[in-house]
Amino acid sequence: MAQDNSFSPAEREAIYRCIHERRDVRRNFLPDPVPDDVLARVLAAGHAAPSVGFLQPWNFIVIRQPETKTALHEAFQRANEQAANMFEGERRALYRSLKLEGLREAPLLLCITCERDRAGPVVLGRTHQSEMDVYSTVCAVQNIWLSARAEGLGMGWVSIVSLDDVRTILRIPESVVPIALLCVGYVSQFETVPDLEQAGWRRRLPLAELVFDECFGASGNTADILKSKGCSDTEILDPTEDGL
Repeated sequence: MAQDNSFSPAEREAIYRCIHERRDVRRNFLPDPVPDDVLARVLAAGHAAPSVGFLQPWNFIVIRQPETKTALHEAFQRANEQAANMFEGERRALYRSLKLEGLREAPLLLCITCERDRAGPVVLGRTHQSEMDVYSTVCAVQNIWLSARAEGLGMGWVSIVSLDDVRTILRIPESVVPIALLCVGYVSQFETVPDLEQAGWRRRLPLAELVFDECFGASGNTADILKSKGCSDTEILDPTEDGL
């Protein structure tokens, strides 16, 4: 008899809800510490990510000390000032008004790294696409993000920071690549709309405009199906609807 690998409707709905309600959180952090058992589950979810050649190239640096957070925040401030000057006029003013990190407010920071030489110079699956180990590490980040949301934790990915500064502050070897600097903690609320969309920085793109059939740029039946199912710009389709 074939094994039943399906999820119940309630389980499927929970997964889609978690994906839909995940937010890149930079504010509203509470001072409550992240319990050890919760942190363990979140890190285990990251370690369960898919990886090319079963390389498992990630490492997880857990940061709690105020001194380290302050050093990382200062690195962010330097990079943020440089980034602001890359925009002009109203765009620069809007950029400066955005809350782009929670490095000092979040009770916990995580740095996810990629140890590229973990399995030697030749890795199954990386022979023709050398960056696959980096992509695998990003999958670990996404697992952490979704499991954090399921645990009621907010998480924000801080990318406005020099990787050289991150290396120096966290004593990361030159052969190891810092991939993600994450703010993690309980929050007072999760926004229903992404912060950057609320601020008018960018809007969510319609899914039907991003889906092609057979080759790049060729629209077809799939886009029509999405439109017929009422797939909006911001909502995930109901997995309990007939035909889905």
